Formats: sequence, structure tokens, C-alpha cells
Amino acid sequence: MAVQAVVWDIGRVLVEFDLARIYRDMIPDSDERARFVAEVVTEDWHAQHDAGVPFAEMVAARTAAFPQHAARIARYASNWLESLPGPVAGTHALIERLAARGVPQYSITNFGVDAWALFRPTFPVLDHMQDIVISGVERLIKPGRAIFDLAAHRFGRAPESMLFIDDNADNIAAARALGWQVHHFVRDPLVLEARLQGLGLL
Repeated sequence: MAVQAVVWDIGRVLVEFDLARIYRDMIPDSDERARFVAEVVTEDWHAQHDAGVPFAEMVAARTAAFPQHAARIARYASNWLESLPGPVAGTHALIERLAARGVPQYSITNFGVDAWALFRPTFPVLDHMQDIVISGVERLIKPGRAIFDLAAHRFGRAPESMLFIDDNADNIAAARALGWQVHHFVRDPLVLEARLQGLGLL
């Protein structure tokens, strides 16, 4: 089936993500900062937020586990937007070009509710999305099947009629197994552009 719509992941496809940036001023030593985000405020721990756990609950539990880092853990929530330094080069232009051609665009993203409320107003390119399925809102998370099934239902399209773009190989494998057409994005806007052109979307 021909691709009729494009479905975007957001983190590391449309926006850069780096938890360590939250601590650039608080932990000026780069080695110490790297250890902290590898051991305390980690991406695996942050994934709870994507699954629906609020910032306040996460910070309280982590502070109980690491009381010596209470101020640093609090900064995770208060300064979270600093983890998103800016757009991923090349992908926003592709969204604009697809929009100019009238190609329907959507998103499936692992994003927590609190973080989304902070982030969404800063990112107007998402205005081009006809619908966005947010893991923290739905309490369903990629690569689980349920979030893909929900998205297909919400978007009103068969999986094989959509191209799903994600940087995470597990998410790509899950979508492919469910019949979606997929593109594994590895910081390759030119390769993605060529793929979209080959599908007749650009």
C-alpha cells in the first residue's frame, strides 16, 4: 500500500535531548556531571515520566533514595526544559515541505505530562501534526503494541498506509511487526529526505 501519511517521533528526531544539560551550571565538572546522569537522574529513571509518573512523585522517591543529592534532583523538574537544547537539524524543513504538499502528519511520542506542558508551547512546528499520541497522557509507552494500536485508531488509518519515523531501534521493530512502514532515523535528514522523495511524498 502506498504511504499516505507520515508519523513522527519527537525526541532525537525533531528535538535534541540531553539530561546532562540541566546540570551544566550546578555541576560544572563534565566528568562528575556525566556520572550523575548515569547513576542518579538517568534516562532509564526519566522513562517513568514518559509512562505517566508525575515529576513530583518521581522527585520525592529519588530524593528518598539519594538524599545527599536532593537539590540536584529537584532541579530535574524545575529546569527540565534545559534538557532540550533545540531542533534536530534538517527534520523541521521536511515537516514544512510535507505540509506544503498537503501530506497528513501525526506523532507518537514517549513524553510525560508535566514535561509536555512545558515543551509544547515552545515548539510550533508541531502545529502541523493533525494528532499527537503522548505516552504519559495515555499511560502507554513505545515500544508496546497498545500505543501503536491506539495511534492507528486515532489517526483513522491502516498502519501500512503510514510511514513511522523514530530514532529508537526497538520502536521501529515493534512498529514494523505491526505492519507499519518505518524509517529508522539515525541523524540522517538527507537519507530521510531521499526516502520521502522515493515514496512520492516530496
